[in-house]
Amino acid sequence: MNTDLHDFRVRAAKCSGGTSRSEIKEMVLRIVESYAVNGKILDFGAGKGELIKMLAQQGELELCAVDILERPIDLPTHVTWHQQDLNEQLSDLHGPFDAVICSEVIEHLENPRSVFRNIAAVLKSRGTLILTMPNQENIRSFLTLIFRGHFASFMGAEYPAHITALLRMDLFRICRETGFSDPTYFYTDYGWMPITKMSWQKFSFNLLRGRLFSDTLGMIVQKID
Repeated sequence: MNTDLHDFRVRAAKCSGGTSRSEIKEMVLRIVESYAVNGKILDFGAGKGELIKMLAQQGELELCAVDILERPIDLPTHVTWHQQDLNEQLSDLHGPFDAVICSEVIEHLENPRSVFRNIAAVLKSRGTLILTMPNQENIRSFLTLIFRGHFASFMGAEYPAHITALLRMDLFRICRETGFSDPTYFYTDYGWMPITKMSWQKFSFNLLRGRLFSDTLGMIVQKID
């Protein structure tokens, strides 16, 4: 790979901080529990390892992580870590996996269809993919698109960390094109009001929830071949 391109991707990954809000990680854990996801699990884009450390407390799971960043020093010793560029084909991961978790990653990568194919290649048949990403179909993002010409979470401050904005229809099409079932969607029920420093939930005493009032979307699908 071109050295300059690799260095750019590493810098972009570091811009993201390798972390996500607690509401997002809690949503992932709820999905894992609700759908009884178990077995051998790959955290695709593990960043600082925050999510996989929480998964390590969930029971008898065989955990593996992959990221362009180096292994965090405080990661549990039983977690296998692979360092590689997530834009490239996955290799040496010792799959296949029962489930792959791709949380707050797809927006950082250049070709979402290629990413889905790479994930499908390391999943068992009927294996599970759990994905989260910025929700571009909420009120804040619609208003940002109208008045500032781009989706929220993809403005100047988020670049080059966030480069690929997707909608539910994009996910639906990508899943059908890459061998996955149709998505089931979830939301964090946490989102910022435009201009203000207040969440919709605080403003409404937690009455405003769902797609229009959440900053993050979650999805679960199965590999169908």
